[in-house]
Amino acid sequence: MKRQSDVMVAAGFLAMHYGIIPTDVREGPSGTATRNYVARDGDGRRWFVKVYPDHADLGAERRALELAEFAALGGVPVPTMRRTLDGDLIAVHGGPAVSVAAFAEDAETAEGGLSGGRWASVGAMVGRLHRTLARHPDGPPRRAASHEVCDVQRGRRRLERLIARWKEQPPSSSFGTWARDTARQRLDALPATASLLEALPTTLATQIVHGDLSSLNLMLRGEEVAAVIDFRPPTHRSPMWELGRIVLDPRTVLTASDWLTGLVTAVAAYRGTNPAMPDQDLLTVPRVAAGYLACSVYPLSEPLDDPPAVTPQLEAYGRARHEALGVLCARLDEAEEVLRDLLT
Repeated sequence: MKRQSDVMVAAGFLAMHYGIIPTDVREGPSGTATRNYVARDGDGRRWFVKVYPDHADLGAERRALELAEFAALGGVPVPTMRRTLDGDLIAVHGGPAVSVAAFAEDAETAEGGLSGGRWASVGAMVGRLHRTLARHPDGPPRRAASHEVCDVQRGRRRLERLIARWKEQPPSSSFGTWARDTARQRLDALPATASLLEALPTTLATQIVHGDLSSLNLMLRGEEVAAVIDFRPPTHRSPMWELGRIVLDPRTVLTASDWLTGLVTAVAAYRGTNPAMPDQDLLTVPRVAAGYLACSVYPLSEPLDDPPAVTPQLEAYGRARHEALGVLCARLDEAEEVLRDLLT
């Protein structure tokens, strides 16, 4: 009954605020914090409807949608936002807040990993994205100390807090036990992580980035990028972290036997669409990716922070992240060598 009422609310919002008379509304792909629906109008067009939770920071959500529109101006494939009849990006009317965008037809997420021509397509798209966002009015790119980009001390604090919480609330599931034990392993390995990161340049580029460029937020149609979705509010972060996050996704590293070759292909394509990025930064992609994973507490914290979010899919992803960290560290010198051959 609750799901049916939510569908009716979404349908009513579309008619009242967007002038869309839906002929069909149904639940869409689940979001991290939003309820999502897919609506079809009388012309057969489909719309992606996002319903925000009551506690959502709508100001931040608007800035994220504006960032997506800015990226689209640079040729990044971003689904067109449907503004309300009043010209707003989010409709609010005494209840849930809603945003609407064109639905990416015949597309799938990149969760299956990268292969074939997708390496070049994704690398070129991320380069175009970063080249565009480097011109964002929130500030030009700047250099930051590498220890701020990969902050081992912050990682230590997070891991220590998580382990302390596990002591107060012992795990009640096999995944919880694995998450606690893995957090302890990560903490014990931080001195080695710090040594690994000492090889980074003194400074690294930071700029406005997508903010959550995961495989879930990258839609593919065949070998081409169909859509980039779910931007975060504009903030300065490492573009090499963002590039590594998508081209060295754990599932790709674990399943693609040619991921080293794919990495070179993606970085070469990125360089082609964003030639302003220094080669010394491009060389750091695998090391930054490994450092980021080594300092991360996600999803090790989810059994405590959000137990309902711990699905079999999340459990598998968490284990894949940890296994991929081991692969990246073991083959880090090799990864940098093939990139060095490309960049020098």
